[in-house]
Amino acid sequence: MRVGALFTGGKDSTYSAFLAGKENEVVCLMNMYSENKDSYMFHTVGSSLLEMQAEALSIPLERHNTEGIKEEELSDLKEFISEIKERYKIEGIVSGALASEYQYSRINNMLKELNLASITPLWHVDVESYLKNLINDGFHAIIVSVSADGLDQSWLGKEINSENLARLIALSRKYRFNLGFEGGEAETAVLDGPNFKYRIEIEKSSIVIDGGKAYLSIEKAIKRTPLFKK
Repeated sequence: MRVGALFTGGKDSTYSAFLAGKENEVVCLMNMYSENKDSYMFHTVGSSLLEMQAEALSIPLERHNTEGIKEEELSDLKEFISEIKERYKIEGIVSGALASEYQYSRINNMLKELNLASITPLWHVDVESYLKNLINDGFHAIIVSVSADGLDQSWLGKEINSENLARLIALSRKYRFNLGFEGGEAETAVLDGPNFKYRIEIEKSSIVIDGGKAYLSIEKAIKRTPLFKK
């Protein structure tokens, strides 16, 4: 099946596209860029890496802006998907939903109206197992924003590797935040993976504090091609 993948550059959308690509042809990455940094639907941090990520994945990237007004942004998404459906002749959409009924139900209803299949490889998976699989499959994701008790600025730029995952699991249990970050507790950016033709390396960044949220402003990133990459 020819599919488009909703893509933020974070761990969930990147891994979902990877899993869906095992049985489908992912013909484009679809990014909704919200002007509202507190969007209910869309990831807003790390967008400066999107072009490099798409190039590393060798998949065309399509972007569409929305003002990010609650519910109205769904109309913008529907317009975007309709356009992509016609242009790329897709039959389904991949999304990285984990457990959010808000996102899942709205996207599914929309896709039914557009006669498109909904592909959600991570829906209701055990989050600890999923993150261990993400690491074991060779994905390198870093934390680019934090906004939950138990996650301070020291986590910005840290990779979700085995050691840090153990720490995150302990913190999530202590402070009761969502380990998958689906409630906005943190956001991530994927810098490398088994399907990347090069690794992205952040050379220059700074920390920005915005109310109860701290995020990494990425000012310069470069391509690194390890010897084992083709």
